Amino acid sequence: MELRRLNILHRLIFLCLLVFPLHGSKAWAKDFVVVIDAGHGGHDPGAVGRISKEKNINLKVALRLGNLIKQSSDDVKVIYTRSKDVFIPLDRRAEIANEANADLFISIHTNALAKNKTATGASTWTLGLAKSDANLEVAKRENSVILYESDYKTRYAGFNPNSAESYIIFEFMQDKYMEQSVHLASLVQKQFRHSCKRVDRGVHQAGFLVLKASAMPSILVELGFISTPEEERYLNTEEGTNNLARGIHRAFLTYKREHEIRLTGASRTIIPADNEDSLQPKQETTQVAVYEEVEKNDSSTGISQLTAEVSRPIVAESATNDNIITFKIQILTSSSPLSKNDKRLKGLKDVEYYKEGGIFKYTYGASPDYNKVLRTRRNIAAQFKDAFIIAFQNGEKMNIHTAINEFKKKKN
Repeated sequence: MELRRLNILHRLIFLCLLVFPLHGSKAWAKDFVVVIDAGHGGHDPGAVGRISKEKNINLKVALRLGNLIKQSSDDVKVIYTRSKDVFIPLDRRAEIANEANADLFISIHTNALAKNKTATGASTWTLGLAKSDANLEVAKRENSVILYESDYKTRYAGFNPNSAESYIIFEFMQDKYMEQSVHLASLVQKQFRHSCKRVDRGVHQAGFLVLKASAMPSILVELGFISTPEEERYLNTEEGTNNLARGIHRAFLTYKREHEIRLTGASRTIIPADNEDSLQPKQETTQVAVYEEVEKNDSSTGISQLTAEVSRPIVAESATNDNIITFKIQILTSSSPLSKNDKRLKGLKDVEYYKEGGIFKYTYGASPDYNKVLRTRRNIAAQFKDAFIIAFQNGEKMNIHTAINEFKKKKN
């Protein structure tokens, strides 16, 4: 009887293989899902320039980014929150990503300044507390989308996008995807800076409702300033929209490649060269070589270049083995190591770094005296508006609020 049961079981397994003959290993593998969100739309135009509306620029870049991903990555599922000129409520955009169990959420926007002020350059944002008035204004402008919704007070629990007090909810928010989000944002800015040759306005944090509700690594890209006539013209050219879409695409491929290597030790994802407009199949690569690249500014051309040699590298922070709590000011992050004379350090000396999640995080003004570090932060606030204080103990990063409370206890 037992032998008969085994024979029946073997036959059932064989029949299953006949019914599902060609599924292969991919049948059980979840596709990498990326949700691309073209900001604004429909009766919400977003920022309005002299010759165009933000909603149209966002949609054009979003669709081109999605097409590039589809061409280069047959294992990626691309979902758009909107693929035409329609209005989508802010919370619904995040719901689309959550319902799809997305691996990434990329929201595409175009920046603007009021009162005829001009600025140029692209920036990438992650969720967090805005650490400057300028960052808060960007969040206010993007969150004001909810005012187009008739029931926004109910849907967003009384959140007022124009009130600074409403943004206090972002102060102690713990985002478990923050590390991946910041890393992706850094990759996007690296592409904007090097391959797209755009002004780099850096990676920033602010309280964006659309990012708050998304349960995956998420970024919001500001392509440029529609309020600056020269930049608006660029954003409305085929060259401009293609260039920016290709930059985000290459950053996406780099992120995906690193993700695959962490999981399996190898990756089939190919990153096109900077000057490649068409995506041609290349030889599959399973071995990974890692090269550390350092930015070097060529003052004769004004163009950032890459060099394989580290010139006067910044020293890594030494891990302390004692119980003393040390406060430091984190001034910026980078996906690659910086040299001591890097222009982004703005002349600061004695800068150190620590590495977290593959990101180089640069700090300044280390001291066990919180008040001294606080004063130092105020002194450099003009140059580093997004700088904030962190704390270490026994060589490990610790909760800043716990560290401050311990400092107050010792003072008392």
